[in-house]
This record gives sequence, C-alpha cells and structure tokens, in this order.
Amino acid sequence: MFADSPVIEACSLSKIYADLRRGPFIALDRLSFAAHAGEVFGLLGPNGAGKTTALRILSTVLQPTTGTATVTGFDCVTEPALVRHKIGFMSANTAVYDRMTAWEMVEYFGRLYGMKEERLRERMEQLFERLQMQDIRDLLGAKMSTGMKQKVSIARAIVHDPPVLIFDEATNGLDVLVARALLDTVGELRAQGKCIVFSTHIMREAERVCDRVAIMHQGKILAEGSLGDLQQEHGQHDLEDIFFDLIHRQQLALASNAK
Repeated sequence: MFADSPVIEACSLSKIYADLRRGPFIALDRLSFAAHAGEVFGLLGPNGAGKTTALRILSTVLQPTTGTATVTGFDCVTEPALVRHKIGFMSANTAVYDRMTAWEMVEYFGRLYGMKEERLRERMEQLFERLQMQDIRDLLGAKMSTGMKQKVSIARAIVHDPPVLIFDEATNGLDVLVARALLDTVGELRAQGKCIVFSTHIMREAERVCDRVAIMHQGKILAEGSLGDLQQEHGQHDLEDIFFDLIHRQQLALASNAK
C-alpha cells in the first residue's frame, strides 16, 4: 500500500511492571506496528489495553522493557531529544495553564522547540487564523471553555510543524461539536502529509478518521489492517462487531489455557 519507508516503527515492544503482590504486570506484550506519512494509524482498545503505554514510549516518556521504537529514523530510547522535535502530542489530559493567554501558551511551546522568533511569530499567526483562535488570543486559560482549551492544545502540539502527531484518547470528555472539530483537524493534518497515530476506544471515531487500525487488548495486537481488510477477513461489516468478536475469542482462549 505504501511505497515509502515507515515514519514510525515499533518492533516487539514490551513493557513489564513489577508488582509485589500479583507478580509482574505486562502492559505491552511484543507489540509491533508501522505508520507512514499521510496516514492515520489507529490504536483501538478498551481502557487498559496498552494504548497509552505504547504512545508514551513513542513520545519518549517511557522506556520499553524490551523491543525498539523509532520515529523518523531516530531511536526513542537512545535519541529522545531528536524524537521530541519530530512529534506533537495531545491527549484528553493535556493541561492549559490558567495564568497564561492562548498566545502566550503557544509561544512558550514554540520557544521550547527552539523556533526562531520570526518563524515562530509567522507560524503562530497562521495557526491562530486557521484554527479560528483570534478571538481568544488574549484570553487567560482559566477563562477558557473546553473547546477553547482544545484549540490551544492542538496549536501548541503543531506549532513546530512536526511530521508526526500523536493523539491519545484526545476526544475524551469533549462534547459532540468539539470532538467533531478535532476529528476534522486530524483529517486536515493527514492531508498535509503528517503521520498520525490516533488512539481511541470509540469505534465510530476510528471508522471516520483512520486509514488502518490495530485492535489491542491486554497489551497485544489482535488484528491489524484497513477497515475493508478487517471486514473481509472477519466476515463482518461493523468495526465494533469485529472488535467485540476478537476480544471474546481472546478471553475464551485465555480461559481455556488457564484450566
């Protein structure tokens, strides 16, 4: 499907946490996938499936127990500073500072990325116009609505124009209109050639924006492919039905192995 090399490559990623009471907890179990420029790759799964753990490794916040991950050819463990310059990250928990204006927050993050003053100001003017943020330019974070904060979070994630964008359950807690606007923005970024990883537990979101998806459960990928590929392979039209069927099969297999 893609002639170009992957922008993101995860190879056999595992993350194991020590638990003195229950023994080792496996958050990721040999996870492998690749994502390309101009593609939205979805990580789908219930809470606790390992989606956030995988994205934190790609964002250099966590280190894997085993396996490797690269972003634009840079290793997430050995070259974290280079990786961070290539990504923009947004989640439902992305904070907005109460005592800073929208303009100050986006400017602050642009400076953290080392952008030169002239380029930063030019880029910010473009973003504030494109995201329709001019009316909140001087508004303090404490006075912003959820939708306003979401726009600021998007702007600060893309101010340095990174080739890779990571959205971790970014629509959680948003109302329908704001969530729809976020999904539209994801589509626009894909059209610009960005490589996007989009995690969600909402199947309809995945159907709307994702080119390919990986269905996750208990740290493993149960199935991967385009919606059409998955429909054909599993003989079902609805992604949600495919998802529940895969989870049910794995649970039956685990129960059988436990006997």
